[in-house]
Amino acid sequence: MISSRSIPPSQDFCIGLDASRSIARHPTGTELYSRYLIDALIDRASANYTFRLYFNRAQQTAFSIQHSAFSNQQSEIRNLRFPRLWTHVRLSLEMLLHQPDLLFVPAHVLPMIHPRRSVVTVHDLGYLYFPEAHPPKQRWYLDQSTRWHTRIAAHLIADSEATKRDLVDRYRARPDRISVAYPGLDPALRRIDDVHEIDRVRASYHIDGDYLLYLGTLQPRKNLSRLIAALAACNLPLVLVIAGKPGWYYEQLIKEAGSGVRFIGYVDEVDKAALLSGAKAFAFPSLYEGFGFPVLEAMACGTPVLCSNTSSLPEVAGEAALQVDPLQVDEIARGLIRIATDEELRRTLIARGYEQAKKFTWQACADVVLGVFDRLLSPSATHQSTK
Repeated sequence: MISSRSIPPSQDFCIGLDASRSIARHPTGTELYSRYLIDALIDRASANYTFRLYFNRAQQTAFSIQHSAFSNQQSEIRNLRFPRLWTHVRLSLEMLLHQPDLLFVPAHVLPMIHPRRSVVTVHDLGYLYFPEAHPPKQRWYLDQSTRWHTRIAAHLIADSEATKRDLVDRYRARPDRISVAYPGLDPALRRIDDVHEIDRVRASYHIDGDYLLYLGTLQPRKNLSRLIAALAACNLPLVLVIAGKPGWYYEQLIKEAGSGVRFIGYVDEVDKAALLSGAKAFAFPSLYEGFGFPVLEAMACGTPVLCSNTSSLPEVAGEAALQVDPLQVDEIARGLIRIATDEELRRTLIARGYEQAKKFTWQACADVVLGVFDRLLSPSATHQSTK
């Protein structure tokens, strides 16, 4: 990954960070993105930057100070407790009274009141491609918030080239206002070879025998209905373990599943590596992804991956995964058979997967984002914005 750092500004600046989603008790992709990226930003920033972190609950603040770089000398904590509409009311008020030089929102939406130099990450636009996969209210909110970002933010961060193209094509965003910063992986996530640890995790989630694994939020665009149908057509001696937080359409998914499918719910972070390492293969035939963390997580744990050949997944997986058309159940089924039985293919994918996963680091991601901060805060950018 190429760093985008420019020469840091010569004067001191305060960077505001919306950290409200960084310390969730049961984090999913966007929460983990926020957590690890904020850590890396604080760790790699020049001495010219101080960071002001905004939290919406005291419990999060206490946890963050103990478990991350949030307690770095270059950072300060602002605990802004508020019952509802925290972003547009309480955080907006904070922006009005104590505005930082730049605000970065990594995993949510810009407040109504914000600095002129505001940066926000757009993770994906899947709701445009598969509107039926989202409840109407959620779809409306996602569309409106992305339109707001595209119009108002000084700069946008996209998780992939696919998301950048979507922003340009669907919302007419200027390409020069979008930077692609590929997310990284938890550096502690690696293959577990300890059989006893794998057995412990399997027992805790009541998994018997060899299994294929899906890990991610359970919602329609993850294409789990076709994955279940594909496995049923394979006649493989494997259980499909579906792990993740229940989302919309979860009840219908349970009705579609047969005896060869096990739903184990949310997986604690401390169990993730062993669960991935113990799987025969990892299956991720999602219809649309802005990035696709689970693919790289499986690769880092030495598990061969089957994934879709659409959206950002070819960027993330490269040649290290068996890619299939997610709309074709027969093709998914053939892919499952190959990845479960072809030992030469499995060895190749495992070796390539280790190398592919090494390409994605939070340090490189942070350097791209800090480069955006540098440019927006440079004297020439400040002069142009005041014309």
